[in-house]
Amino acid sequence: MAAHTSGPNGLVPIHIAVRDPAQMEEFDPQATDYIRRLLEASAKYKGISWTKYGAEPRWFDMETGPCAAAINPSYFSGNGADEYDRFLSAAASRGEPALIIATMGTAHDDDNPVRSVFGPPGGRVDFRNSTGAIVGKRLLAGAEVFLVPGLDGVDHDLGLRLRNRPSNAPWWTMTLQASTVAGSRGTMVREPEGELAPILVDSLGEPVVARWTSPNAHQIWYIVPDGVDWNQIVDWLVQRALPEHVPAALRRVRSRHHLDPALETPAETQARSALEELEHHYLEDKARLKDDLNQARQEAEPIRDGLLYGTGSELEDAVAVVLRAAGFTVTDLDEELGDTLSADLLAVLNGATCLVEVKAVAGPAGEKLISQLQRHLDKWPHLRPGQPVTCAALIVNHQHRLDPAERPAEVYQRRVVDALPFPVIASGDLFYWWRTQDWLAVQAAVLGQARPEGEQDAFPAGGRETPAASRRRWRLWSKDGTP
Repeated sequence: MAAHTSGPNGLVPIHIAVRDPAQMEEFDPQATDYIRRLLEASAKYKGISWTKYGAEPRWFDMETGPCAAAINPSYFSGNGADEYDRFLSAAASRGEPALIIATMGTAHDDDNPVRSVFGPPGGRVDFRNSTGAIVGKRLLAGAEVFLVPGLDGVDHDLGLRLRNRPSNAPWWTMTLQASTVAGSRGTMVREPEGELAPILVDSLGEPVVARWTSPNAHQIWYIVPDGVDWNQIVDWLVQRALPEHVPAALRRVRSRHHLDPALETPAETQARSALEELEHHYLEDKARLKDDLNQARQEAEPIRDGLLYGTGSELEDAVAVVLRAAGFTVTDLDEELGDTLSADLLAVLNGATCLVEVKAVAGPAGEKLISQLQRHLDKWPHLRPGQPVTCAALIVNHQHRLDPAERPAEVYQRRVVDALPFPVIASGDLFYWWRTQDWLAVQAAVLGQARPEGEQDAFPAGGRETPAASRRRWRLWSKDGTP
């Protein structure tokens, strides 16, 4: 192993079972598959601000006895096993638990994992000196994860940091699995040892981030998904995990990131406690606001997508939601009377009863849509003689294959609409009124009431922008980026 200077320098040594990424830059990544895999294994740890977080990396072929923790250690001979064993032996001789961070899965190549000298295949974490393993199954994109209640401060902090990963970050569920050993007398099954404590779970309660502790508590593993921000992990490791699990490691190097609370002045204790509380509340507030945003988007997306891009029942359902929000009592006539027998919806408000036909067209709207609603009006007295209609409206999602900013503001030319006995409303206009909660505008449009003078082209007296004017301005923004 390469020699390494000893003595306290304020930096906590951490073992990583790959070659130094800075040295790997000298190799041609196209040379051989072996070199390519070496580069890929090291590249994950490139760009970590080790010194900033009070850590010092000990790469492959470096002395690991003084290390306080290990990241993805390898048990393969000649490729990290010696360094791994020295790390475990040194921790045991000091009476300290071996603190290990391991990643589950392979973020960019999980569909085709390959067993190699760099460790077990994606979706599996094996232990040293204990039976069993943790196996993973990749979740589908967009999976939601939740923090387990009642965690201690260290695990809670890690869970909050990882919960705030980008929405497209991969996750794997984790399960403890028995070990099988094939021999001359058949296959022997060894039950998994240790305890797997979940930190983050999926919607079914399966762990996606967890802490595993060996039966004798000599090893503490934190299993995190591949693709994490390693700067965050190293920061958490030095600031939170080591002070909790291996505090002597920080004292040995006289880490500036840790001071025994018994040696602090009252001013230091007060400032540190305030900072920890601030960081704790920040992460909690960020997670809560992220949940609020996700919830708001989940509620808005069916309406937004339905009104701007939907066809058929998707568009009809979105229109019905907007009409109900505007105060109408809405009946789905397709469901009640049968498809094609009448218009799509019946909307009732303050004594007005309106037939509403909802249509989508990929190109310009044809006048056939107008005749369909007129035919439904003519048939209505035969379908519901005891419930006369007082008005009707045609709502059209026109040119729905175009970006909303590129669509014509009106469904038909004004000369066509002026001769109709009912209004023709663009579903995009409904979207803008719904987004701004302008329920009076929705009511006026569906009931065929006149808009105030000048409202078609500018801001009305109340300060709201009309849908047509808003979309014209939107198109300008989308073209040059400025209003």
